[in-house]
Amino acid sequence: MKAIAKTRPEPGVEIVNVAEPQVKPGHVKLKLEAASVCGTDLHIYSWDQWSASRIQPPRIIGHEFCGTIVEVGEGVTERSVGDFVASESHIVCGHCLQCQRGQGHVCVNTSILGVDVDGGFAEYAVIPWQNARPTDRRVPLEIAAFQDALGNAVHTVMAGPVKDQTVLITGMGPIGLFAVSICKALGAKQVITTEVSPFRIDLAHQVGADVVLSPADGDLAEKVHQLVPEGVDATLEMSGHPSSLDLAVRTTRPGGRISLLGVYANSVQPIDINKVIFGGFDVQGIVGRRLWQTWDQMHELLIGGKLNLAPVITHKMHYTDFQQAMELMKAGKAGKVVFLFD
Repeated sequence: MKAIAKTRPEPGVEIVNVAEPQVKPGHVKLKLEAASVCGTDLHIYSWDQWSASRIQPPRIIGHEFCGTIVEVGEGVTERSVGDFVASESHIVCGHCLQCQRGQGHVCVNTSILGVDVDGGFAEYAVIPWQNARPTDRRVPLEIAAFQDALGNAVHTVMAGPVKDQTVLITGMGPIGLFAVSICKALGAKQVITTEVSPFRIDLAHQVGADVVLSPADGDLAEKVHQLVPEGVDATLEMSGHPSSLDLAVRTTRPGGRISLLGVYANSVQPIDINKVIFGGFDVQGIVGRRLWQTWDQMHELLIGGKLNLAPVITHKMHYTDFQQAMELMKAGKAGKVVFLFD
């Protein structure tokens, strides 16, 4: 079969011919129908410091995908041939303290599809049965493919109150854009966003942001306080930019929450810690999806039909056009790129 793989420790990925994977105990085999490109895939493609320290070629990449189960391995009773499923990228041990306490999203033995083990940018994929999440066929194929990423946004948004709240979302990458739509669907009073890219500013308007602010507009904290003098109820930091962390501390109201999903190039960042303490902020580190609560919440949102996700899907193409997809992502000229397998 054909697969997109990192074959050498250098920039780039390529299509290779590999043996079709064989199902094994506790796993299911999928025939791929769609997949989507994530920022992690771009890191691997660019072969940055993180990917060079983590990836061991050859590795089939890709962790956001969906397809139909064509074979189940020994011991699998909760999935069946013909089930339509989507991938959860985090493979957890089920045995550590966190897993035992219902915190599998921070399992200390996590491995990741397409990073630590072969992923789903291929005609067929074999994954643990728990990672094959049943998906209603009413969910469009191109959206079903990126539920892993959508789940990041669901987890972040639903980590605190949303209805009738004023929410600031910093960074309009795909997950930030998803978060806008989720907040609107859950009844947020006002959704204010920040973004520097004109391309993404346009997407933010399309998914329903009430206000989109750019650093070109001037002091963002001042702009937010003009809109919400008492401060926002919640800030969802999606950008990983130091200025957004400072903005969150300056504009969140006393007693509000700051939910941090963005990852920083420099992990040590200065903040006004006394303002955090005396403001009584609820500061949350968000990683992955709560297993399996977030998937249940996401299913309800998708079936409810209130999410406006179509504008985020800026490109659909056959998976063999992966080079074009990577270059679009690299140039910042894409939202979600969806691969089709037909």
